Order: sequence, then structure tokens, then C-alpha cells
Amino acid sequence: MRANTYERILICTDGEKLSDKAVDAGLALAAALDAEVVAFTALDYHLNSYFEGTLALTVQETTRIETEWRDRAQARLDLIVKKGHARDVKVSTVLGQGTVAEAIIKAAKKHKSDLIVMASHGRKGMARVLLGSETLAVLTHSQIPVLVLR
Repeated sequence: MRANTYERILICTDGEKLSDKAVDAGLALAAALDAEVVAFTALDYHLNSYFEGTLALTVQETTRIETEWRDRAQARLDLIVKKGHARDVKVSTVLGQGTVAEAIIKAAKKHKSDLIVMASHGRKGMARVLLGSETLAVLTHSQIPVLVLR
């Protein structure tokens, strides 16, 4: 292991503009350090809880929506691979499932990442209370260093 540097960087994305900036910054860092990248995005398959008490979805409709989400997530990961290759950075991908913060930490450990790069969306007030902060949860619970970009 090289001293004082990172060898495998987990870069997280949710497809939002701010997340795209974190992806670009993480890839630039990986290129500068000659590090590998693990591109990560998460799917939370709790579709029924989103619509609980409002809509009754058929199994086919639920499957269609989940497939659409998975396809969009895979497209995000494929774009990171393409951007990484343009910078001569080796990129592998992980499509995590479940609670986002837990999935990020689990993927970082499993893939032996020594840095997590992610964006902070900077929600405030009720939006933060209602939506929570995945970034804050990762910062609080990860034993792996986290680089947060805004």
C-alpha cells in the first residue's frame, strides 16, 4: 500500500447535478492518485411504502417501476465507467439495495474502499427533517474517510 494516499475510492451518485459534480471530482482525484474507483448507486425497493394508503399497484406495475428504476441506476453507473475510462481510471460498479447510507457503508467495506466520495444536498428545515440526510448518516457511521462535496 502506498503511504498517505487512497487506492480505491467509492464514488456515490444519485443522478442529481450536485452528485454529478462529486462524480467528476472523485474521478479527477482517482486519476491524480492512480487509484481505482468503485461507482455506487442505491435502489430502495420499498415502493409500496411510497404509495401506502393511496394507490393499489399490481405486481406487474410494481415490477415495471422497479425495472425502470434499476435501468436508470445502471445507466448512471455506466456513465461513470465511460467518464473513468476517458481519464484512464479503472472503474467497477455496484448497484446497492436498501437504506442508502447503510448500503454505501456496506459497499465501501466489501470493496475495500479507503475513501468515500459523495455530495451533500444541503437540505434545510423541514425538508431535512422529513427526508433525512444520507450524507450525515454516512459521516456518522462510516469508519472509512468521507469526502463530501457541495
